[in-house]
Amino acid sequence: MAMVKIVTDSNSGISQAEAERLGISVIPMPFVIDGEQYFEDVDLTQAQFYEHLQGDASVSTSQPSSVSVTEVWDALVNEGYEVVHIPMSSALSESCHTAQNLAKDYGGKVQVVDNRRISITLKQSVYDAISLAERGMSAKEIARKLEQTAEDSSIYLTLETLKYLKKGGRLTPAAALIGTILRVKPVLQIQGGKLDAFKKVQTVKQAKQVMIDALKSDLATRFADYVAAGEMRIFLAHTEREKEIKEFADELAAAFPNIPVSFCDPLPLSIACHVGPGVIACSVTRCLN
Repeated sequence: MAMVKIVTDSNSGISQAEAERLGISVIPMPFVIDGEQYFEDVDLTQAQFYEHLQGDASVSTSQPSSVSVTEVWDALVNEGYEVVHIPMSSALSESCHTAQNLAKDYGGKVQVVDNRRISITLKQSVYDAISLAERGMSAKEIARKLEQTAEDSSIYLTLETLKYLKKGGRLTPAAALIGTILRVKPVLQIQGGKLDAFKKVQTVKQAKQVMIDALKSDLATRFADYVAAGEMRIFLAHTEREKEIKEFADELAAAFPNIPVSFCDPLPLSIACHVGPGVIACSVTRCLN
């Protein structure tokens, strides 16, 4: 049986403490704040990040350095392990492509997975990989399985403000101004790693109903076979909306009595810096474990 270790990055939402408990490695994502570099969940907490963000500091993301990645791989390979490396979606960062190029020097001992996920859906991929490794799959087999099931998830989220999309260049100033004047609350979606518009509403209540309806549609169509097999789960995430996300979890549990509601996590900071505080997100995701 192959000895396999799982590596991901902090875009999975898995903390360093949880990584230690799971027996995996989590590479912290770097952030540059007013010219200084910080690392998620190492010297940059969620609270500190939002303090900087809401204080209008200059905040930008970066990909992990090649050295920080290969140091983790080298330690594991030298101990006799194969490595499954699961970074954030290649549609959202170059870190996946960088890792794929680095892995070419490891003779197949390091498999880099591009299953186009982030946050709570990426977290489930890590849990799936752990389970598949425990069943005796090799790193190559695990990577193939995760990429084959890459499309088996959806994320929907609603924003409190358009300010941070505008600040990050993902929205024109005019569109952001119109949205603010009309109090538009956009519902966005992440399918295959890309952040796209889904629908515009005017209240949080309407936004939550839109997301519930979207989940119902996905479960009844794209994921119907997986629902029948008992493989679908509902996950939630948020940015500084702990009370509201717990209330939404109760609403989702009532709307989907046959689908377990599992993770309820803060969004990773790489998404939060683009969408800001006040985000409520939900997902349906196929689980292999």
